[in-house]
Amino acid sequence: MKNMIIASTSTIYGSGYLEYILKDLQIHFKDVNTILFVPFARPGGMTHDAYTETARQAFSKINIDVVGLHTFKNAITAIEQAEAIFVGGGNTFVLVNELYKTNSLQALITAVKHGTPYLGTSAGSNICGLTMNTTNDMPIVYPPSFKTLGLVPFNINPHYLDPDTNSKHMGETRETRIKEFMCFNTQPVVGIREGSWLQVKGDSITLKGTLSARIFELNKTPYELASGSELNSLK
Repeated sequence: MKNMIIASTSTIYGSGYLEYILKDLQIHFKDVNTILFVPFARPGGMTHDAYTETARQAFSKINIDVVGLHTFKNAITAIEQAEAIFVGGGNTFVLVNELYKTNSLQALITAVKHGTPYLGTSAGSNICGLTMNTTNDMPIVYPPSFKTLGLVPFNINPHYLDPDTNSKHMGETRETRIKEFMCFNTQPVVGIREGSWLQVKGDSITLKGTLSARIFELNKTPYELASGSELNSLK
């Protein structure tokens, strides 16, 4: 049974890394001693070791150890044997490219479907959808495919931003870009605002946090979904 937290971000304004969600993570990972961390997205170009240390320091506050996937010779075996998995944020193109390069994608799908607790933030959340095509990131590398984990039956746009009515920027809004995506794709898109997350338990998907989510469906006007709502029928 899938057991996932798919969070928009790792850090909200005025809060440390994972601090805003740490109490929920303590419950989510209550039977876990060590988390396998996937640092491939490399935010800001930081090293895998440095990124893993950032995650390790956060989880030490709830007495959970963290080990980086990059330290294992065989990524597939490491995923298969993991107590829990955390895929961190950064650049989605870099993350997906590395998952394909290490043949880790299918191993992650299988592990999560078999009940390994999963946490994704930012890019690590974007890849939980059907494809990575609704990422906000620059295409700085070219992965073999944009197809990702498909652990929820829609696409995800982390860090969803509403138009700033005080801004003089005349370019595209996030909503405009997602509407462009909908012109060529049929799957729904869930825009998750900062500090919100999806809780997945088996086939149940629930929006958590204090903010609503923005939902985009084919041939429908985008609409808001309140925190606490289920997304099970969204396909």
